[in-house]
Amino acid sequence: MSDSTFESLGLSAELAGACRQAGFSVPTPIQVQAIPPLLQGQDLLGLAPTGSGKTAAFALPLLQRLVAGRQQAFRRVRVLVLVPTRELAAQVGEAFRQLGASLHRMKVAVLFGGVSVNPQMMNLRGGADVVVATPGRLLDLMERNALRLDTVEALVLDEADRLLDLGFAEERDRVLAALPERRQNLLFSATFPPEVQRLADALLHDAVRVEAAAEERAEPAIAQRAIAVDAPRRTELLRHLVQQGGWRNVLVFVATRHATEHVARKLLERGVSAAALHGEMSQGGRTAVLRDFKTGALDVLVTTDLASRGIDIPGLHAVVNFDLPRSADDYVHRIGRTGRAGATGLAVSFVSAATEPHFRLIEKRHAMRLDREQVAGFEPVEEAPAAVPGTGGIKGKRPSKKDKLRAAEAAATAARGRGGRG
Repeated sequence: MSDSTFESLGLSAELAGACRQAGFSVPTPIQVQAIPPLLQGQDLLGLAPTGSGKTAAFALPLLQRLVAGRQQAFRRVRVLVLVPTRELAAQVGEAFRQLGASLHRMKVAVLFGGVSVNPQMMNLRGGADVVVATPGRLLDLMERNALRLDTVEALVLDEADRLLDLGFAEERDRVLAALPERRQNLLFSATFPPEVQRLADALLHDAVRVEAAAEERAEPAIAQRAIAVDAPRRTELLRHLVQQGGWRNVLVFVATRHATEHVARKLLERGVSAAALHGEMSQGGRTAVLRDFKTGALDVLVTTDLASRGIDIPGLHAVVNFDLPRSADDYVHRIGRTGRAGATGLAVSFVSAATEPHFRLIEKRHAMRLDREQVAGFEPVEEAPAAVPGTGGIKGKRPSKKDKLRAAEAAATAARGRGGRG
């Protein structure tokens, strides 16, 4: 596989050239595995974390198939990519445009909420070859008769584990119902819980399964630290670490929208350039904050799990788990924002007496053990609360009520029939 080239995988000279122009010298492992079967029109199930080259792995063969089957008539939607967030929609759409720039008259439409619907409606006049969309905005435009999905030849569910969230279930099913039965189906996910497998079973037919190589996922050099600290002193400890360590480009994960604003404000009051990012901000506000962070105008970005997937922030110095992720799987997604493209990275988790049991669960799930550090002047004094029945809202081995609802919804989807090729 290491000797593969984009041409040897079956891609045209134009697309191979586009890869080189985009800075891709050789195919990544998942591209080597995925491109040939996708060029043959096969369904595909991909286990692929962000940073593995996943987007190009499906965009390149789909672009080539679009060119091969192009008609000169009115454009019709032939490729639909469903994604869970606005930021991921923008990134995937840009990848299609960049890689397909040499393919004349290829039109890509990117659709997401949080902005005015009118420019997106105008952009759909004359049709589109590729649509990248979040489910809610896609349905909104369908209801306005701005586009139809009955000509879709290939469906991609990107970040499928996120699209399984209950907030997407009804919208996702409505989109699937509008698609033709005969189509190519691609499902990519960073993790494969049972619910994702059930969705795959319902959608895919004779699918090829591909997986980013284990060594590729382990490649980023990320130093992981766990610092014991009392919960009320976390903000001051964060300020201390940033200022004393000269940290720049620090992504801080907290549990709620309120916490993003509270922590960012406290940091600003203490002389640290920081801002909040959360899902209730306008799209313009989110775009501006991300731009300021990427250009270095901000040192610290305080966010919810909105930024744990699908957002590429080059040169990220450190990730801080101010609040631990509720799901042990999300720990990997969070820290994977740093240490990318061969760079080294740092991941720091604040662990209080109350959250120590949950961090042990995270360690167990990922087969690791970190020493609990203490920072001078911030030594913890709190004791763990008395044990109570249940998990206290922490997602452990036992399925929560939300997990059970997800599983039931996924099973119902499978029972309603297989939406893949007939």
